[in-house]
Amino acid sequence: MSPEEKLVCGLEEMGLDLDPATQSRLLSYVELIQKWNQVYNLTAVRDPQKMVTQHLLDSLAVLPHIDGCRIIDVGTGPGLPGIPLALANPSLEVTLLDSNHKKTSFLRQACLELGLKNTTVVCERVEAWRPEEKYDVVISRAFSDLAEFVGLALHLCSNTGLMLAMKGVYPYEELTRLPATVVLQGVEPLKVPSLDAERHLVLLRPIKMEAMG
Repeated sequence: MSPEEKLVCGLEEMGLDLDPATQSRLLSYVELIQKWNQVYNLTAVRDPQKMVTQHLLDSLAVLPHIDGCRIIDVGTGPGLPGIPLALANPSLEVTLLDSNHKKTSFLRQACLELGLKNTTVVCERVEAWRPEEKYDVVISRAFSDLAEFVGLALHLCSNTGLMLAMKGVYPYEELTRLPATVVLQGVEPLKVPSLDAERHLVLLRPIKMEAMG
């Protein structure tokens, strides 16, 4: 099965209706990762078919849980899940945040070549980034630990916003160490077509500071 067929079948299975132009841009994004991977080592995944599953479909699986317009993808690396989300939903405003200069160079070039008007690339450490306006959604698929994610990125989330952490297996241990600054909204299992591994999405709400006072 070609990457194109894999994407079409995967989107159908997930119930996502993306037009042919968007599908084409998603595949162009995979080609860009492949091209830059040779020099910048953006991802350990080398096979285009696996990239469709582990990068595109894996990222798009969170789309139904995106509530709001302004999103920041912290520790985005090669743009995951931020770029697939921005391509799939042009009404989103997506900030791609990473402290690695090589990766942000790739991100700027990718956004340019893909004609992405709804993305902003920021090269900065997550704890140091102080945007003028906070975000509706703070998402990451790269943080290894939930407590660390909250500790470093909570300041980016609006009082009514949501923090989303993409995980593999159900993170029982990590959930016991969640700080008191957030409340657990739920842990949703994600179904990623053709992926023979567990995926979960942890949904966290910030506790308003006035409520804590």
